[in-house]
Amino acid sequence: MRHTRTAACSPALLLAACLVAAPATAQAAPLKAGPGYVALGDSYSAGLGAGDYLPTGTDCRRSGRAYPVLWASAHKVTTFAFAACNHARTSDVLSGQLRTLGPGTRLVTLTVGGSDAGFVGVMTTCALGGTSRCLSAVAGARATMDRSLGDSLDRLYSAIRNRAPAARVVVLGYPHLYHLRGVCEIGLQDSARAAINDGVDHLDAVIARRAAAHGFTFADVRAAFAGHEICSRSPWLHSVDVLAPTESYHPTAPGQSLGYLPVLDRAS
Repeated sequence: MRHTRTAACSPALLLAACLVAAPATAQAAPLKAGPGYVALGDSYSAGLGAGDYLPTGTDCRRSGRAYPVLWASAHKVTTFAFAACNHARTSDVLSGQLRTLGPGTRLVTLTVGGSDAGFVGVMTTCALGGTSRCLSAVAGARATMDRSLGDSLDRLYSAIRNRAPAARVVVLGYPHLYHLRGVCEIGLQDSARAAINDGVDHLDAVIARRAAAHGFTFADVRAAFAGHEICSRSPWLHSVDVLAPTESYHPTAPGQSLGYLPVLDRAS
């Protein structure tokens, strides 16, 4: 799925869903000054799972409780573009989210890579297919990361730097999904939960290496979420939600405000 709308406005107007349409050829647009802060990426940056969704007219599921919105508001950012979108892969960010970057951009944040690795398919298999199929799905995702994710990140990171040469770029990682030996009495076995967490470690490692190679800051959120994973007593991530299935395995509002936001504060 490809999305080509970008919200670009002050934090106050953003919360009122100020929108600017972006053409499909956004990445080829002439460089302009650009907002001071641009938030790119996938559903974890868009705030899927946090509620309070902005009326964007797309399936991007951008939330007024997402960490980019909270950071922009707390730091009184005068110009802010919120381009992150549910389901975005690196190619989607490259083709549809870079329009608002420019020489005047001072901060760029993003999470991306989970969809490239097949996150949705892995979790669907693990939830429905049993432990053996889950372990195979995680192994397949790791192979995908090793085969192609690094090159995809390189293309995206190079384009970000070209369009925003003066920006500090903070690439945020993904948290472990499961608290092992936790309070969950049903669902996946701990061997499957551990394999999924190991897959997250592998994903974060690939992202961290490529970010460092481009001079970007990698912000690790795993420690911030420790003790608040699924099956903990105070989870900041949704487990399987049959009423809102797309929100499954995504941060809640506290996951955005207490997990991601403090990590970005320290990294920026």
